[in-house]
Amino acid sequence: MDFIRNFPLFMIILSLFSGALCFMLPRKASFVYTVCFECLLTAMAAALLVFTSQTGSSFTYTMGEFPAPWGNEIRAGITESVFALGFVFILLCSVTGGYRYLNGDTDPTKVNLFFALVNLLTAALLSLVFTNDIFTGYVFLEILTLASCGTVVVREIGKTTLAAIRYMILNLLGSGLFLLGVVLLYDITGNLLMEPMHGVITEIVSESGVIPSLSIAVAILTIGLSIKSGLFPFHYWMPDTYGFSTPSAAAILSSLTSKGYIFLLIKIYCRVIGLDTLRQMPVCDVLLSLGLLGIAVGSVQAMHTNNINTMIAFSSAAQIGYIFAGIGLCTEDGMIAALFHILAHAMTKSMLFITVPRLSEAAGGAKVFRDLQGSGIRDKDAGVAFAIGAFSMIGIPIFAGFASKLLFGIAAIDSGSNFKLTMIMLALAVSSMLNAIYFIRTLIRIFTPAGDTGLMEHPRHHAGFLIPVALLTAVNLFLGLFSGVVTELITRGLAMFP
Repeated sequence: MDFIRNFPLFMIILSLFSGALCFMLPRKASFVYTVCFECLLTAMAAALLVFTSQTGSSFTYTMGEFPAPWGNEIRAGITESVFALGFVFILLCSVTGGYRYLNGDTDPTKVNLFFALVNLLTAALLSLVFTNDIFTGYVFLEILTLASCGTVVVREIGKTTLAAIRYMILNLLGSGLFLLGVVLLYDITGNLLMEPMHGVITEIVSESGVIPSLSIAVAILTIGLSIKSGLFPFHYWMPDTYGFSTPSAAAILSSLTSKGYIFLLIKIYCRVIGLDTLRQMPVCDVLLSLGLLGIAVGSVQAMHTNNINTMIAFSSAAQIGYIFAGIGLCTEDGMIAALFHILAHAMTKSMLFITVPRLSEAAGGAKVFRDLQGSGIRDKDAGVAFAIGAFSMIGIPIFAGFASKLLFGIAAIDSGSNFKLTMIMLALAVSSMLNAIYFIRTLIRIFTPAGDTGLMEHPRHHAGFLIPVALLTAVNLFLGLFSGVVTELITRGLAMFP
């Protein structure tokens, strides 16, 4: 069983080599290889989760045997294993579900480039999950940014190029701020490894003048990752970036890339700063306020748009608000709710983004609501899949979205603040109502017969679509019906921090 301790490193290194290998493979071979490789990573992550949950402990893998502060370590515990499994599984479903449209959206000679970038993106995501070194987190954060921009621009139309440039500029700004925050934390602690940093901060936090300096470092670092993940008011790059990308890229960016940045932020908060120290800083109240504003603004913007891709993109901004509101509570229950919602939202958004192209195709390529009428009838598989995703986003019981909102409500009650409880409950109620308005409006539109439009019934039962959608639906229902299993794993994993 000790061999499993090597899995985190193997998963990262093999992903890097797979990225290079896909450059040399033909397009179909690169797709088959990527799917098989992601299946292997899913199996390795599942084995790692079983191992860490059975042993009830975490472990570190030191590379090069260099001591702190310059050492480079990988750490794996229950929380890291859960998110490694979730991320590679969602990536596998996103790649498979959107492959049918990749050839039409990109130059056939660049399909292997897309899968090379997907494998590099996988390596970066896994590194953010497993890293025990804050500077290594920055390095792979940059790799994730570059690979994500590449998956957007590989669809060579003017709008994707403009969207990728805007995305790159904002992400580079975020990366620069994150690096500045890392430098300031290193100046305060003299360490780059997370556990030694936490030990130093715990020792010096009672000294006068430390909290303001530490607050500045944490604020700069937080702003950088907030820009990269799309927290309000930094979310305006989302509609173009998600809307003009190929379906697989849109699903990956919405479901995984932004979540990788947030997961790194949560690790830094819990494993470097510590929740007790964090509650002494104004960053908690700021994140809670911006999260609540993001929920409201994202929901209103989604309700007023007339394009289905734009609606889902602005809905993502609202869901990012949920996550940051949970983080802003600066409590263990808040972190559990935020981490659970990362998984719930990722599963749902991946399914929505790989479903919309089929609805659009059934409507003759339209994405405007009035032209989508009847598309869910012509392509019943896509219609049912979109309905499942919509019910989860609204928060219908038995789906993952309902469990997420329940966890946020519990976290608000346990926060001990009547004001926070009132604001979060109000945000949950308003957001659920707005979600119901624009998602049910869409469902009514796609399931209303359109009459004689000259459009034939869309061919159904495409395995490349049905299999990933069925898997995502099954996991969505599992998260909704058995959320206690997942939250227990997350709770045990957080107990292993720092």
